[in-house]
Amino acid sequence: MAQRIAALAGKAGEHSTAIPGLFLYYRTTPTPCYRASYEPSLSVFVQGRKRIILGGTEYLCDGSSFLLSSIDVPAQSQIVEASEKMPLLCMFLSLDMPTVREVLSRNDVPEVEVPSHRQGLAVGETTVGLLGACGRLLELLDTPEDIPFLSHLIQREILYRILRTPQAERLRAIATSGDLSQRTTRAIAWLRANFARPLHMEDLASTARMGVSTLHHQFRALTAMSPLQYQKQLRLQTARQRMLMDGLDATSAAYEVGYESVSQFSREYSRFFGQPPIRDIKALRDSNIAAVKVA
Repeated sequence: MAQRIAALAGKAGEHSTAIPGLFLYYRTTPTPCYRASYEPSLSVFVQGRKRIILGGTEYLCDGSSFLLSSIDVPAQSQIVEASEKMPLLCMFLSLDMPTVREVLSRNDVPEVEVPSHRQGLAVGETTVGLLGACGRLLELLDTPEDIPFLSHLIQREILYRILRTPQAERLRAIATSGDLSQRTTRAIAWLRANFARPLHMEDLASTARMGVSTLHHQFRALTAMSPLQYQKQLRLQTARQRMLMDGLDATSAAYEVGYESVSQFSREYSRFFGQPPIRDIKALRDSNIAAVKVA
């Protein structure tokens, strides 16, 4: 599987494929922590190591792991093991939720006993069946004329293989109509689109069509943080990205993401990232320059 991904990718970077929603990742250097947004998707790691932090919970993915994301969550991501000789190799597949619901509606899909994991991310051990199905999906790239007919069938098998693992609960919760988790995703989507606006819990609860206390409970169960903490992380991570990638100064970034006080922004930024904005951005740029020189 690692050899196939490396051959298909050809070089370091993110690579789209002829199969809609299927991407291949080939990374040759470790990275500092950076903002990552996870949509409903499956990532199968076959080489290297990556660390993801969501709400204080750390997820470690290696060559025997898959990562299942069932909601759009903001997290911190870091490649911790990757090199030219041993690159990080990963297959990413965006999940089509109508297809997920279709598979779940079948009577012959068995229910498995699952732990009480409620967060929006789940890491599991890749099974032989799941790896085999993913391998067959990659093989389709050698025969593009087969993709329109066979891709959907193989992706259905991939969903079935996920549903046979303990991590299936996350997929079931978000895909089942009427589930509280599904309503909570409405609040998450609103926050992602409007994180710079003032947050009023009554309005957010109305968007999710549930009471304020129920929303707090469900929101924390899925994201490991409160709506206010979620908004704060979105603001801080977006500000960091704008300063690092677009050259904004701290004041401009603070106002752009919704802060009315620059001093409050600096305090919260320092608590979250460990140092003030200017020092943090300089350290990130220096580490990126060093990584390029090593590569």
